[in-house]
Amino acid sequence: MRWIYISPHLDDAILSCGGLIWEQTRAGTQVEIWTVCAGDPPEGPLSPFAEVLHAEWGTGVETTSLRREEDVAACRSVGARYRHLSIPDCVYRSAQDGTWLYDPNTFMGEIHPADLPLVETVRAFLAASLKPEDCLVCPLTVGGHADHRLTRAAVEALGRPLTYYADVPYVLNQPSAVEMLTSGMQAEVRPVSEAGLCAWQEGIAVYASQIGMLFENPEKMQAMIQSYWQSNAGIQLWQAA
Repeated sequence: MRWIYISPHLDDAILSCGGLIWEQTRAGTQVEIWTVCAGDPPEGPLSPFAEVLHAEWGTGVETTSLRREEDVAACRSVGARYRHLSIPDCVYRSAQDGTWLYDPNTFMGEIHPADLPLVETVRAFLAASLKPEDCLVCPLTVGGHADHRLTRAAVEALGRPLTYYADVPYVLNQPSAVEMLTSGMQAEVRPVSEAGLCAWQEGIAVYASQIGMLFENPEKMQAMIQSYWQSNAGIQLWQAA
């Protein structure tokens, strides 16, 4: 049986579950991380929002390829295999008339109607790629990021048993959101050792382009992940009752 973690972006699964993934692979479980929004941006000018993010990350036109390289290295660090879908991040997506679908005021919100066909695109990929015995793990969508919502909608459209994880770093600042998103679900805590915590922190650190935006610096990242680990005595997962 494989554990398949569905990651909206090139970091979400390891941000949220890196310690558990390391524990699982160390125990001999086959783990794969499939990233939905791992595709290159379309040719042409970037959205103003994307340009701001690239400046903040200190990257340029090679941003997505750099982030894929980071993800490959991070997956290897925790012992997981990886797959990258070709859908670009929401900051790169536009409508047929060229209008950008998301900006700083809307990307943490509902899926844009023009993006709804992507839900079926992702669902069809998953349906063709999964095995019946696979354990499928997807984000709760803490924080409400449009790409996380798209990912969860596609996974739930499969109509199969699911396990959910809380989205780090959003859950670190919005812990109360978990209760609403997990109403009627059964929670379980998966233990993560101190060695697993270290592997988790080291895996996150591989995403060097993202650390400043998500945590300010590596030291704060390590402290926040350690605090989160201590609060749960591991990593909490949920299943529909």
